[in-house]
Amino acid sequence: MSKDEKKNKKNKKHSKKGKKMRDYSFTQNRELSWLKFDERVLEEADDNTVPLFERLNFISIFVSNLDEFYMIRCGSLYDLTLVKKNDIDNKSGMSPQEQLDHIYEETRRLYKRKDDIFNKVETKLIEKNNIKLLRFADLHEKETTYYNKYFFDYVFPVLSPQIIDPQHPFPHLVNNSLNIIIAMTSTDGKKNKVYGIIPIPDSLPNVVFSPESSMRYMLIEDLIYEYANEIFSTYQIDFKTVVCVTRNADINLSTNKPDEDEDYRGYMKKILKKRNRLAPIRLEFYRYHDDDLEKFLIKKLNITKEQVFISQSPLKMTYVRDVYDKLEHVEPEIFDQISYPPYESKFNSLYKNNRLMDIVQHKDILLNYPYQSFDIFLKLLKEAANDENVLSIKMTIYRLANDSKVIKYLLEAIENGKNVTVLMELKARFDESHNIYYAELLENAGAKVIYGYEKYKVHSKICLIVRKDEDNKIHYITQLGTGNYNEKTCKIYTDYALLTADEEFGKDAVLFFKNLAISNLDGKYDHFLVAPTSLKQNLIKKIDRSIELANKNVPTTIIMKMNSLTDRQMIDKLHEASQAGVKIKMIIRGICCIVPGIPGSTDNIEVISIVGRFLEHSRIYCFRDPENTEIYLSSADLMTRNMNKRVEIAFPIYDPNIKQRILNDLNIYLQDNVKARYIDSNGNYSKVMRGVELLSAQDYFMEHADDDVHPEEVLSTSDKIKGFFNNLFRRNS
Repeated sequence: MSKDEKKNKKNKKHSKKGKKMRDYSFTQNRELSWLKFDERVLEEADDNTVPLFERLNFISIFVSNLDEFYMIRCGSLYDLTLVKKNDIDNKSGMSPQEQLDHIYEETRRLYKRKDDIFNKVETKLIEKNNIKLLRFADLHEKETTYYNKYFFDYVFPVLSPQIIDPQHPFPHLVNNSLNIIIAMTSTDGKKNKVYGIIPIPDSLPNVVFSPESSMRYMLIEDLIYEYANEIFSTYQIDFKTVVCVTRNADINLSTNKPDEDEDYRGYMKKILKKRNRLAPIRLEFYRYHDDDLEKFLIKKLNITKEQVFISQSPLKMTYVRDVYDKLEHVEPEIFDQISYPPYESKFNSLYKNNRLMDIVQHKDILLNYPYQSFDIFLKLLKEAANDENVLSIKMTIYRLANDSKVIKYLLEAIENGKNVTVLMELKARFDESHNIYYAELLENAGAKVIYGYEKYKVHSKICLIVRKDEDNKIHYITQLGTGNYNEKTCKIYTDYALLTADEEFGKDAVLFFKNLAISNLDGKYDHFLVAPTSLKQNLIKKIDRSIELANKNVPTTIIMKMNSLTDRQMIDKLHEASQAGVKIKMIIRGICCIVPGIPGSTDNIEVISIVGRFLEHSRIYCFRDPENTEIYLSSADLMTRNMNKRVEIAFPIYDPNIKQRILNDLNIYLQDNVKARYIDSNGNYSKVMRGVELLSAQDYFMEHADDDVHPEEVLSTSDKIKGFFNNLFRRNS
């Protein structure tokens, strides 16, 4: 039976149960699409044009991505198998257990590919640069002495080994932590079989460098593994290995309610403690595997054999960053050979040498991170904190850097008597503790800190500066963005930020913050599209308008750039637009649940994904017909969680020069034939084969980060926009 026949059979089965009959012919499962994306990340590690150590870093990113995927997505599916076994995925028709079965099968294949690529990269690092991940068999005499002393002086005192027997029950294995497990036989004459376990503490370093060279290093788990015999010296060691348990980390906050006398920060602290104790969802073995031990752990962890994986490469790849930093400082010449050339985000001299608050009063500014520096926004924030005419600063915060300068300048503003209000989202996954700390810091300094909604995350990126002039007239400076206020990630994530003194935007921003303060989700705005009440609805209206025009034979184009597309309603609407003849171009970095290029169905839809040096993170929604071009930038992807369960903002671009610049950027993305991959009609990634000259969008933006659009030196803006879309139509035909 073919894939399509199976889907149709499942469709009929669901319709008999009274459920809405869905067409799965042009959609694919979210989780399997995500795994294809992570494999696309892994492909960068197999690309000979990528510097060697960056290839190792892409393996690290792949592993980290997969860890989070299992903790959150597989954790969520696991929960569904317990409470909603017949819950059907609306993109594939699969039950939760069927999805997990497919995930486990696909993961096993990816482990093998990861191991093969890791071995290839490690071999080249040794051959070309003499950089080596050490095993004990590789050690020189001096190194053996050093590692022996290091173990007994620094490692052994902090270890907490134990045996597992009736007096020493099987311990809780902390989520995503490494453990040495040993199968042993007692030497007291009874020959009893027992297991021993050595949890590896977080306090130990990931990697221990050789005394001979920073280019030789050993993983902490390999060091402890070697000395496990010394720890259990009264036993005969039969087998030993390294294991890691991944636990469900998808805490459902809606099922937990704070006590009446408990503040929200305290409630979140209590909830976070539960994360490390949730159900196991995956068991990994590092290099060495034993069937009896596997059966023992499966029983103790209450998992199935399908959830067990064997990796020949390290289970935790966080050591890569430690080695990267060490080589950068100790071996700069070698480091330059194996890493990307240094890139410094541009800080235009116009912005550096003049007051940004004055510049923004005269023209809108669009920043494109990391090509332009996040320090530009920080300069604006610092100016506002120290401007005697600034009355207040309001911000939404989702993720921040360590030692955040954003917090520094907000504290400075408070010291200078400004009214500072911050919406701190405490439910930003894996940043909860970080945000709790900053919330307490701000509140103790005198800021008004609010926490949003019980069932909705505030994911919007907005900052409002309110200022009065000499005549006591109120002015606004509004910053709206597609990404977080995080100095660290702004160097590696691509995002847009608009700085504007537009009074209408300012009024919408005032209303937005007022609604946050009173927990009103139903606010009405003149310019912003705000989820969960108006963003999705208005995007659908704009697609409907494109469909109406296409039905009248008016050429229409939709271009969208986002991280992920999963919302079934949006997918169905784009499918409808494709069938009507609307030309749809999408740049989707990650999950894409629509399958493009299917004749008579999605043949007017093209999807590319770009994975490169920087993480593509900006969201752009562009609608064009011969009379009008609308562009919205947004913090939101077209995912059900963003549309229905988050507070998000999409904001229009009105300035014609900025609109042209974004169109130029989209054009460059769509011409990428180096890092771009297109999604074929089977939902798989394939290399883009177009053009004679090679064009990498990210390389282009790095080279042209200081370029500005000067309309007087080129065609008029309207002519340029028409020319861009005329070329686009010609490429479609």
